[in-house]
Amino acid sequence: MPGPSEFPGSASRGRIKLVAGGRLLILGGSQLLVFWSLSQGEGPLSPAARLSLAALVVSLTLPVLQLVASARHFYAVEVAMGQLLIDQLLISVLVFLSGGVASGATSLYGLSCLAGGLTLGVPGAVAAALAGGVCFSLTALIEQARALPLPGLLPPLDRSGDQATFYVVVNVLVLALVALLVSYLVERVARASGELVVARQRAAAAERLAALGRLAAGLAHEIRNPLSSIAGSVQILRTGLEQPEDRQLCDIVLRESARLEELVSDMVDLSRQRRPQPEEVDVGAIVSDVIELMRRSGRALSDVTIRQVGERTVRVRADPGQLRQLVWNLVRNAVQASSAGGEVRVELAVGRVVTFIVDDDGVGIDPDALGQLFDAFFTTRSQGTGIGLAVVKRIADEHGFELRVDSGSGKGARFEVDLGVPLRLNDASSAADGKDAGPFAF
Repeated sequence: MPGPSEFPGSASRGRIKLVAGGRLLILGGSQLLVFWSLSQGEGPLSPAARLSLAALVVSLTLPVLQLVASARHFYAVEVAMGQLLIDQLLISVLVFLSGGVASGATSLYGLSCLAGGLTLGVPGAVAAALAGGVCFSLTALIEQARALPLPGLLPPLDRSGDQATFYVVVNVLVLALVALLVSYLVERVARASGELVVARQRAAAAERLAALGRLAAGLAHEIRNPLSSIAGSVQILRTGLEQPEDRQLCDIVLRESARLEELVSDMVDLSRQRRPQPEEVDVGAIVSDVIELMRRSGRALSDVTIRQVGERTVRVRADPGQLRQLVWNLVRNAVQASSAGGEVRVELAVGRVVTFIVDDDGVGIDPDALGQLFDAFFTTRSQGTGIGLAVVKRIADEHGFELRVDSGSGKGARFEVDLGVPLRLNDASSAADGKDAGPFAF
C-alpha cells in the first residue's frame, strides 16, 4: 500500500535509479577501498576495520532499499530523505577512517548535496548540506579531542585547533555553495521541463487543429451546399402552407439547418490557421455591430437582453475580422448560457489598456471545468459544440491578448479580454463613463 507521500512521476523514479547507482559505485567503492586497506595483515580485524565493514554493508544495502521503496511507492520521499542523512554519516565515517579532516573523502559531502537535489529538489540539497556540515563538524571535534584513535592511513598531520577550524569553515562554505548551485540548477531544470511539457501540449493541440482543418475543409463545401438547398426549398414550401402545424414543422427544419450551418462555420473558424494582420480598428463599432446582429439571430425573439455600457468609440491594433469573431463568440456564448429573463452586459473599459468584458447571469461554470473551458469540443451545455470558446482562445493567443474568466456554479460568468493600449479615443462620441447605453431586446 502506498505511503503518505510519493514521487510525482516516472522521471523522479528514473533519477532515483541513477542516484542509487552512483551511491553504489562511488560511496560503496570508497568504503570497500578503505576496508581493504584496513584489513591488510594477519590476525583478527581491528576496530577500525570492523567499523569500515559495517559502513560498507550499510552503503551497499540502503540504495537497494530505496529502490524498492520507490518502486512500491512506499514512503518514497521519507526514505529518500533518510537516505541523504545516513549518507552524510557514512561519509563522516569514511572521512574519519581515511585520515580525518584532511582526507580527500570530504568531497563526497558535495556529491551527496547533488544527489539530494536530483531526488528531492531544493529541500533535498539544503538538507544534505546542513547534515553534511553538522557531521563534518562533529568529526572534527572528535578528532581534535582525540576521543577515538585515527587508523593511520595517512601520514600524521599537525591538527591544531586553528587548522581544524580552518578545515571546518572551508568545508561548510563549500557545502553552502554547492547547495546553492544545485538548487539553482534544479529550479532551472524543473522550469525547463515544465516549458517542454507545455510545448509538447501545444504541438499536440496544433496537430489536432491541423487534422481538424483538413477534415473541415473537406466537409464544409459538401455540407453547406445541401444545407442551402434544404433551407431554400423549405422556405419556398413554407409560403404555400396553410396549416399552422405544417408551418411549425418547416420552422423546425429551418432552425436546425441554421444550427448545422453555424456548427460548420465554427469548425472552419477553429481550423483556419491564418496569421492575424493587425491594423487600427474601432473596437467600439465592432461591438455595437455584433449586438445589432445578435438581435436578428438565435434567440432574437426570446427573453434575453443585451446591455452595452462603457465606451462606444475606441481604437486598438488588431485583425478586424478575427477581432469581430472573438467578440461575436463571447457575446453569443453569454446569450446561450443565460437563463430565461437573463441579461448580458457588454462593456469596453478604457484605462491603461482596453478591456472587453462580457458578463452574464447564467448558471455559471463549475470550478473543476475552468481548466478545460477553452479546449476544443469541451462544453458544459447539452446543446453546445465546444468550439466557440476554443476559437476565442486561439485568436487571443495569436494577438497576444490576455484572456480571463471568473465564474462559479450559480453565479454566472464574466469574460475579460485585454485588447492592448488604446490608440485614439473620440470623447465626443463616447458614452459617459459607466453610463447605460440602453437595452437591446434579444
